[in-house]
Amino acid sequence: MNQGLFSCRQAAAITGLSTRQLAYWRRTGLVTPHSHTPGGHARYAFTDLIALRTARQLIEAGVSVQRIRKCLQSLTRFLPTVDRPLAELSLVITGDVVLVIHAGSAFDALTGQEWVFPVAELAAEVERLQQDRPEPQQAELFPAATDEEEERLA
Repeated sequence: MNQGLFSCRQAAAITGLSTRQLAYWRRTGLVTPHSHTPGGHARYAFTDLIALRTARQLIEAGVSVQRIRKCLQSLTRFLPTVDRPLAELSLVITGDVVLVIHAGSAFDALTGQEWVFPVAELAAEVERLQQDRPEPQQAELFPAATDEEEERLA
């Protein structure tokens, strides 16, 4: 066996998937192995293991295999230089959106719409609110008890 390549059983043991899942994903093109032996047996490279584990984690997070396929198709259009998106990109699930973190930006894997969280705007708003409403003083938080309240507590 070539060094650095893994059989289906080894790949299944490493990724936590079944050999049946690997075969299905191989047949349907979700994750294809790096190579095959002369006898036709699949051999997975380390990057294939990363892709398999990423796909498994997406499914565990509630993303359907069909949605993963759609994301992969979209990503090949948005990022034509990326050959193996599941192994090469950082993916984040937020609600029902699969975000891709790439080259310092985040975008929706299906639509390509960039996600920008305006941290500077939020910081400016917080600062403005703090200036408009200074922190309360202790006397404001715990006003002195009235004579009636003191008698009741005694």
